[in-house]
Amino acid sequence: MFQLNKTIVSEEILEKEFVCNLSACKGACCVDGDAGAPLDEAETKILQEIYPKVKPFLRPEGIQAIEAQGTFVTGEDGEFETTLIEGRDCAYVIFDKQTALCGIEQAYNQGIIDWKKPVSCHLYPVRVKDYSDFAAVNYHKWHICSDACSLGKELEVPIYKFVKEALVRKFGQQWYEELEKVAQDLKK
Repeated sequence: MFQLNKTIVSEEILEKEFVCNLSACKGACCVDGDAGAPLDEAETKILQEIYPKVKPFLRPEGIQAIEAQGTFVTGEDGEFETTLIEGRDCAYVIFDKQTALCGIEQAYNQGIIDWKKPVSCHLYPVRVKDYSDFAAVNYHKWHICSDACSLGKELEVPIYKFVKEALVRKFGQQWYEELEKVAQDLKK
């Protein structure tokens, strides 16, 4: 671990390789697990605002879950998260054949909205936990991502490069440039 401004960063995001392999995993991270994607308070307001524009992209069961539970829920840990369909699929998940995709991101890609998706989804496999004085930036290991780890290793893409856009979105360009310097120093 090392400190970068007000973050404590796991060296694993610099050392481990990762590239999503949707053809292998079929987007399992959006349909497996026991909780929705983590959200911050500002994102809950965004979800409420964009829902009418995203709704046409969603599956009927996703719409039903959102309209019954809300555009987000409070999880067992008291944190905000995306709504789930019957405790499983994210309510915002859509499918291209058998591959899970994000309905929010599809609306973004078509220029309907200007918000890509929750930053926790964009950052994955990096997870950020905010504390009062700092944020912990860690690599989240999940067995369903073994193909992504293999592809990352094959392509020699470290996690921090794979999620560059999301890290810049979360922490800013200057923070990312400092992270790159730390990565270069570790290689030496």
